[in-house]
Amino acid sequence: MFTWLKPTWMLESIFDLTPEDLKSQGIKVVLTDLDNTLIAWNQPSGSSRLTTWLKQMESAAIPVIIVSNNSRARIESFAAPLNLPFVARAMKPLGVGVKRAMKVAGSKNQEVALIGDQLLTDVMAAHSAGIRSILVKPLVESDAWNTKINRFFEKRLKHYLQKKNLLSKNWGKKLNDR
Repeated sequence: MFTWLKPTWMLESIFDLTPEDLKSQGIKVVLTDLDNTLIAWNQPSGSSRLTTWLKQMESAAIPVIIVSNNSRARIESFAAPLNLPFVARAMKPLGVGVKRAMKVAGSKNQEVALIGDQLLTDVMAAHSAGIRSILVKPLVESDAWNTKINRFFEKRLKHYLQKKNLLSKNWGKKLNDR
């Protein structure tokens, strides 16, 4: 029960992921949420840390595709200057948008991981699409009004899952830090 909420891995930050770490797990394509995963939800652009991370992925030939429930306009304003492909209105927690992104990448399920900061959208969407998930801590503690609802329920679910030993209390720095 509740295994559909269990992430494959839990990391402090998306920026802890290295191409070597991903490749060691057979991951060739990274799908990622936008708000509070790549950038703070209330900031329109990324950081130098993000730029460095994206360059590392590009150098290693690991495509990064944004999969977000945000509007096309919101994502495009961020993604266009970085030349990042994206799927808007992804309908997470359903796997529809994830599958569209995988089709764009031409990848197989075992080659893909979805990274995000929410159990109830990102991790569930990964499970729905049959791929692995990486749960990261949100970049900032505040949230948009619509995300606060998810966080309310997520906090209780995390506590329950930790109590049942289905979710770690520890955040790793590498995928093998389970």
